[in-house]
Amino acid sequence: MTDDKIVVGLAGMPGSGKSLVVAVARLEGYSVVIMGDVIREETEKRGLELNPKNIGNVMLELRKNGGTSVVADKCIPRIERKRSGRVIVDGIRSLSEVVVFKKRFPKFTLIAVHSSSEERFNRLYRRRRSDDPDGWELFHERDMRELSVGLGNAIAMAEHIIVNENNRNVAKAKAKRVFWRIERKWKR
Repeated sequence: MTDDKIVVGLAGMPGSGKSLVVAVARLEGYSVVIMGDVIREETEKRGLELNPKNIGNVMLELRKNGGTSVVADKCIPRIERKRSGRVIVDGIRSLSEVVVFKKRFPKFTLIAVHSSSEERFNRLYRRRRSDDPDGWELFHERDMRELSVGLGNAIAMAEHIIVNENNRNVAKAKAKRVFWRIERKWKR
């Protein structure tokens, strides 16, 4: 069954609009696996507060000790357990994760979401999730940490890019078209 699954990896800088794309995917019938949940669960398991610093440190430590694809490896069983034949994996951070997913799921496609730094900062500041920065310095620090693990390379190698600058409806329509193209590609 996993060879038939259409698996879509989603990459993007924090605040770029990945959750908007995930919402569209859900409406299109996709199951969702969020890679950041692995990091947040590990942070909680260690008894640490869920804040940008702790979550970032746990992410870096996991990759240092378990290899650059450790989070992807931990997500594979979650993807396999999904009954749906279509799964979106939110939070790709490196090309090594892409390689792991492509090797395990032949119908894997990588998409990226892009937004300007200013737009992303404003979204994160308004969102106020536990790992969201409360100032520009923390925002920049987080961006640099994300880029240090290879996120920029993953974004650069995406097969589809959705620009999400300031109109949610336009971005949703773009995402819907991308999912249509991906399914058309794999259902031939």
